[in-house]
Amino acid sequence: MRKTFSFTGAKKIIFGTGSLLTLASHVKEHGAQNPLVVIDKNLAKTDLPEKIAHILIPAGIKFTVYDKVEAEPPIDLADEGARIAVKNKCDIVIGIGGGSAMDTAKAIAVLATNKGAAADYLGLNKVPKPGLPKIMIPTTAGTGSEVTFTAVFVRRNLKKKEGMNSPYLYPELALLDPELTLTLPPAPTAHTGLDALCHAIESYTSVNASPMSEMFSLEAIALIAENLRTCVHDGKNIAAREKMLLGSLYAGIGLANAGVTAVHSLSYPLGGKYGIGHGLANTMLLPAVMAFNLPAALDKFTDIAEAMGENVEGLAEREAAYLALEAVEALIEDCGVHETLAHFGIKEKDFAALADVAQGVARPLENNPRKITKDDMIAIYAQAL
Repeated sequence: MRKTFSFTGAKKIIFGTGSLLTLASHVKEHGAQNPLVVIDKNLAKTDLPEKIAHILIPAGIKFTVYDKVEAEPPIDLADEGARIAVKNKCDIVIGIGGGSAMDTAKAIAVLATNKGAAADYLGLNKVPKPGLPKIMIPTTAGTGSEVTFTAVFVRRNLKKKEGMNSPYLYPELALLDPELTLTLPPAPTAHTGLDALCHAIESYTSVNASPMSEMFSLEAIALIAENLRTCVHDGKNIAAREKMLLGSLYAGIGLANAGVTAVHSLSYPLGGKYGIGHGLANTMLLPAVMAFNLPAALDKFTDIAEAMGENVEGLAEREAAYLALEAVEALIEDCGVHETLAHFGIKEKDFAALADVAQGVARPLENNPRKITKDDMIAIYAQAL
């Protein structure tokens, strides 16, 4: 079917083992000499800050470190980081870590040049002008935040998650070095990798998918399906880590252009109210949402099954499509992810309230290939219990 579409993304992408060593030259390309380095608490305790120092300081680049980022970051971190950036007259922001660190870094960059607080810019296209230049360096193969225009935060006072979405959040550079993912332990490797798979499947089945986004999303599915198990169980395998990071990158590009679907709407209240990590929350819900959406997108689910290595030749369309769901469930099982909603104290009586919040996360629901009601959401939560 012919359709009109647009395609956007990060201004520049550099991918390759050892590419972190080129960081100083990219800072200078932007005429910057005083970066704010945003990094999460756990990475700050590793040798990574020292590596960054050994790259930047010999190049004559002084920098400030903001290392308070935590998983499912509260929105006040963006405000605090922006104050530090302004106080120290930082002229570029470098985000290093998983989605939490990169989302916080992107928000800090725009807050440093726009008045007000992060909460003022939640929603779509509310940021009035560009921020500081942004370099994003992922250390997980998961969120794809290095190539998206979104920063997601928890508003603890409201017990909900909300996103800042603006073209001004697109990074000037995404610098992807697979070596940085080698030390990621099995559980976060699994959670972030399955998050990337979720992005790829959702963006591929989104009603806003285009021929270009579909190309990235489908290749992401294939790369993740082929390499995630190895990354979880043999984390030092650099070849698998390279392909997995590439798959995450492609999934992020697909996500940025086609959007996600009901999985993300349903997972937001799990993070906002219960503090469940984003990747795990998506993973728990993905099979049930796939089963719900399958009748509305048999052809696409057949494509997903093939991309995940299933043999669909000679099968009826619905039977072939169902293999996608089986393949995803098998991958989740093989990656050792067994948590359910019940593990977090969530009960059947909580589903209606969760669904109410999920209905407020409207954009992913609008992308969903099958119209979904509150009763449908409650049924999906029940399947994930």
